Amino acid sequence: MDRLSALVVLLCLPGLTGMAGYAAAQEPLPVSGTVVDDATGEIIRNALIEVEGQETILAAIGTFRIELVPGSWVLNVSAHGYLGAEVQVSVGEGASAPLEIRIRRIFLNEEVSVVAQAESSSRPSAVSVQPRDVFEIAGSLDNVFRTLQLLPGVAAPDDFGGRLSVRGGGPDQNLTIMDGVEVHNPYRIFGLISAFNPETVDRFDLTAGGFSAAYGDRLSSLLVVENRAGNPTFGGMASMSVTDANVLMEGALPGRSGNSWLVTARRTYYDLVASSFSDNDFPAFRDFQGRFDIGVGAGVLTVEGITSREGADIAIEDEDNGDNADAFSDASNDLVAVRYRTLFGSRGSSLTTLSWYRNSDVLNFDGTFRNDARRSNVPDDASFDSSEVTFAREVFVEDFAARQEFSQAVGSRHLFDFGVEIHGLTSATRFKTTGDRNDQAVNGSDIRGGAGLPDELDSRLEGVRGGLWFEDTININNRLSVAPGLRFDWNTAHGGSSLSPRLALFWDAGRGVMLKLAGGLFAQSPGYEKLQTADYFIDLSEAKVRGIASQQASHLIVGAERYLGAGFSLSVEAYYKRFSDLIIGQLETEEKRLARVSQYDFPDELQDSVPTSPIITSNPSNDGGGRAYGIDLFLMKRPTGPRGIHGWLSYTFGNAQQDAYGRSFAFDYDRRHALNLVASYRFGSKWELGATGRWATGFPRTAPIGLRVAAVEDPDHDPDDPEPPALIPATDDLGNLIYGVDYGDTGNLNNDRLPYYARLDARVTYRPGGLAGSWEIYLEVLNVLNRENAGRLEPSLLYNPVGPQPILIESPEAALPRLPSFGVRFRF
Repeated sequence: MDRLSALVVLLCLPGLTGMAGYAAAQEPLPVSGTVVDDATGEIIRNALIEVEGQETILAAIGTFRIELVPGSWVLNVSAHGYLGAEVQVSVGEGASAPLEIRIRRIFLNEEVSVVAQAESSSRPSAVSVQPRDVFEIAGSLDNVFRTLQLLPGVAAPDDFGGRLSVRGGGPDQNLTIMDGVEVHNPYRIFGLISAFNPETVDRFDLTAGGFSAAYGDRLSSLLVVENRAGNPTFGGMASMSVTDANVLMEGALPGRSGNSWLVTARRTYYDLVASSFSDNDFPAFRDFQGRFDIGVGAGVLTVEGITSREGADIAIEDEDNGDNADAFSDASNDLVAVRYRTLFGSRGSSLTTLSWYRNSDVLNFDGTFRNDARRSNVPDDASFDSSEVTFAREVFVEDFAARQEFSQAVGSRHLFDFGVEIHGLTSATRFKTTGDRNDQAVNGSDIRGGAGLPDELDSRLEGVRGGLWFEDTININNRLSVAPGLRFDWNTAHGGSSLSPRLALFWDAGRGVMLKLAGGLFAQSPGYEKLQTADYFIDLSEAKVRGIASQQASHLIVGAERYLGAGFSLSVEAYYKRFSDLIIGQLETEEKRLARVSQYDFPDELQDSVPTSPIITSNPSNDGGGRAYGIDLFLMKRPTGPRGIHGWLSYTFGNAQQDAYGRSFAFDYDRRHALNLVASYRFGSKWELGATGRWATGFPRTAPIGLRVAAVEDPDHDPDDPEPPALIPATDDLGNLIYGVDYGDTGNLNNDRLPYYARLDARVTYRPGGLAGSWEIYLEVLNVLNRENAGRLEPSLLYNPVGPQPILIESPEAALPRLPSFGVRFRF
C-alpha cells in the first residue's frame, strides 16, 4: 500500500497546484449575476467564476456576488458539461447591474437533464431524474430507485427493494457514482430506503448503456448522483413520510462569496412507536450527511461525509403452528470525500477526488417453521413437515480511492477528457449455514440457501483496481458531433486487465430531430463488492478467483429524439448487448456428484426421487454468455405553468437470453413488454393529483415438474463415524412418506413465466402557500386496486383423497398489497 499512497499523492498534485494566491481588492464595488444555459435559459448550479486567475468563487445556486475595484475585469466561467466562457466586465462608480452569463452545453455530455428545449446534447440512453420527480411521483416513497424503475428499459426485480435490472442485466451490473465516488451499497433497510437524500441532490443521471470511457468496471448501466452545494442564504426544511423523518439546514461560511455548508439527518420513526408495544427492535435506519464548499486559491474545495446505521433484532413465535424465528441485522455505511476543482485558463479544468468508503453488513437468522411445500398425503396438520433454517452472514467492503479528471477545450472543435482512478479495495464475506437448504432453488448458488453454497466460508479479497481513460468530443460542424474514447482497466485481485474502446455520435438532423449512436466494449472484474446486490453467490476466494477473467459486454445503441413543443419530448432507442465470459457457478464435478448420490439410501421403488443430476455450485467459472436486445420508447411532458398535466409514458420491448450449462434460456429479468404511465395534474398552485400505472409481462421462473419423496439424515447415524450420514426417505409420525417439490435440473431453468404484473398508485398533494409556499402535505395509496401480483409463486401441497401423492398448488407471494402512505414537508 506504500506504492499506492505515493501514487495517490502524485495524482493530487495537478489539482493542488492550483491553490495559489488571492489578491485582496482596494475599495471594491459589488458585482453580481446569474449563470444560465444558453439554449434553455435554465439556471446552472455549481458554476465556477474565476477573476483573471486571482479568485474563484462557486455559484452554488446559480447566482454569484463578488467585489471588484473599478476597472476592466475578465471573468472565466466554467460548469461541468459546458464550454467555458470569457466575460469582459467594466466596473465603474456605484453598483453594477446584475449580469446574466450564458454558456453553451458540450455535445455528447453523458449527464444531461431531459427537459423541453430547442436543442439536445444528451448521450444515447441518458435520462435525468430531478429531485422534484422523486418527491412528486406516486409510489416513489421519496426513493430515487423506485422512480428510476419507471424509466424505459429499467425493471424492478421485486416490489419491496430498490434494486434495478437495466435492459435485461443483473442488479450487480450497475455502477453508482456519487460526486466522483463509487458507492458499493446504495440501499438502506434491504432497499426500502435509498442511500441518497433527494433534498441534497442536484440531479440523478441514469445511462442505460453505452456510457462514457470515464466510467468502467460494470457491464450494464451507470447512475451518476450529483449532490448540490449548500445555499448561502440560511434556511432549511423538515419532512416526514411513511418511512422516515428528515431535517436539513444550510447557510453561508465565512470568507468568499459562495462558501457554504449543508447538514442533514434522517431516521425512521416507526420503530420508536413500535417499541412501546413490543420488545422487538424493528428494522430501523438513521444517517447524517454534511457538505462544506470553500473557495481556496484558484478553485473550490468540497468536503463531504455520510454516516449511516441500520439494524433489527426480532423474535417471532407462533404457538399454533410451532413456528419460531430469531432475526438479527446490523449494517453501517460511512463515506468521506474531498474534492478540489480548479480551472486552467478559460478552457480547461481539473477535478481531484480523494475518498474513503466502508460498508459492513451482518445478517443472522435462526428459525423453525412449518413447510407447506413438504407433507405426507394424509388429511391432518401432522402431515406437514418442518424446516429448520440457520445461517449467519457478514459482508465487508472498504475502498480507499483517488480519481483525477482533466478537461481541456481546444479551439471550437475539440474537448479532451482524460483521467485516472485507483481503488485500494478490500472485500470479505463470511457465512455459515446449517439446517435445511432451499431445495426449491434449481440454481444451487442462489443466495437464499441454495444447496450448492458452502457450509462455511471465510474469504477475503484484497487488491488494487484502477482505470485510465481518454475521450475526445469532436464538434465536426454545427450539426454533427462524435466522441471516440478508450479505457484501460486492471485489477490485481484476480490479475486481469481489459481494454475498452467506446464511441458516441450525435447528429442534428433538422426540424428538431436528434439522431444518436453509441457503442463499445465494457468489462466487469470479479469482486465481493458486486455480489452485495446479486441473486447468486460465487466463491471468490483468492485460490479460486485467480485465472477468472473479467466479464465482457459489447453495446450498440441507435436512437432518435424530438422536442415537440408545449413541454413534450419523444425519444426512441434500439439497443443490442452481447455478453461473454460471464461468471457463473460451476456444475458439480462427477466425483462430487457420485459422492452426493451415494449418500441416498432409498429403496428401488423410490430411486426416481434421488436427484442424480449435477447441481450448480458456488465455484466460479467464465462459462456464461448471452445477448439482450430491444426498443425503448419515452414520451415526456414537463410542467409549463401552475396548471396542467405533466409526467411521462415509457414502453419497452426486450429480449434477454443467457447461454449456460449447455443451453440457452431467458435471463432472470428478461421482460418482453413493460408499460409505465406517470402523470400528475395541477389544478392550480395548491392542489395536485398524481397517478402511476404499471403493466408488464412476468419475469422468467423455474416451474415445478412434479413431486418427489423428501430426504432426511438417518437418525441412527453414529456421530463418531467420519462418513456423512445416509439420507433416507422422510416420513411423518405414522410412517407415511413425505413429499416435496421437484424442480428438475439445469435443463429446467427458467422454463416458465410469472403472471403479468399490473399496479396503480395514486397521490394527492396540497400546498397551502402554492408552489412557492413553505408547506406541502400529501396522501397516497400504493396498489390502489389491491391487485394480487406475483413476485414469486409459492408452492403448497394439499391432501389428495384420490391419489397416492399430495396435490401441488402455487400461490402468488412477495408483492405489495394495498398500502397507504403520507408525507409532510416544511421549508424555511
